[in-house]
Amino acid sequence: MAQDKKTIRLLFPQWQGGNNPDYVFGGELLAQIAPKSNTDETFEVEVDTDFEKKLEVENGLTGGDVISEQMEKTAAILEEQQPDKIIIFGGDCSMDQVPFDYLSGKYGDKLGILWLDAHPDIATKNDSTNVHEMVAANLLGKGAPQFVTEVKNPVSLSHMMYAGLIEKDLRDRDKLVKELNVRFVGPDELKGNSRPIIDWIEENKIEYLAVHFDLDVLSPKDFRSIYPAEPYTKAEDFPAAVGEMKLVEVVRVLNDVSVKADIVGLGIAEHLPWDAINLRKALSEISIFNN
Repeated sequence: MAQDKKTIRLLFPQWQGGNNPDYVFGGELLAQIAPKSNTDETFEVEVDTDFEKKLEVENGLTGGDVISEQMEKTAAILEEQQPDKIIIFGGDCSMDQVPFDYLSGKYGDKLGILWLDAHPDIATKNDSTNVHEMVAANLLGKGAPQFVTEVKNPVSLSHMMYAGLIEKDLRDRDKLVKELNVRFVGPDELKGNSRPIIDWIEENKIEYLAVHFDLDVLSPKDFRSIYPAEPYTKAEDFPAAVGEMKLVEVVRVLNDVSVKADIVGLGIAEHLPWDAINLRKALSEISIFNN
């Protein structure tokens, strides 16, 4: 693989897609946690952080117009910088729509999208008002019309694969996974090796990969900075699928697939570092921090 490709880091703490302000701080902290680079420049997408203002449901989508504006800002950065590789720190899952669309335009049918997630994010406007639940559908040209029309380079069904998906907990809003026959592999099948994903890469002659890494693909027993691990809640009461993978397994998968295809996009989503979030909120209530 060529070593002189331009990589940029994109801090995009979009929160409106999941209507959760904690994603902003989670994304900012994630960008600090990630290993530093002496060569890769970081660009920040400005997001609206007026958390007191209620998000309006616009065209059937919560915060739809605000999200569109923030996606336009992202597209402008990518158009100007023309990177070969993008690392995205966020943010709810909708943050990956524009970067992955850009990469699809750059690499065409040589690009595959690997969606590491306990949930498929493949809902439509008929099923949900939350944009983060339909971003994969948007990229396939099947989601919310407002956002589908903004996808310039839709991905073919054969070039998207889910990993870590919890099949038994698929909901009505997830039905397109089965209706469209999108390929997927569960966490149990990835415990020993990454062969199912490598087979997909080889069969479809994929040379480049954009990887959506939703941290909630991880088990709350293994990784605590995710929604189902919120203090004083029980993972078994979480109203959606709870991830079952271990962080070490995800690392192994990404290292294995990178031998077969060049990872040109990596979006890390839904970082919720509960201890840091709660400590920050607690400190904000102490007078000395408010002078």
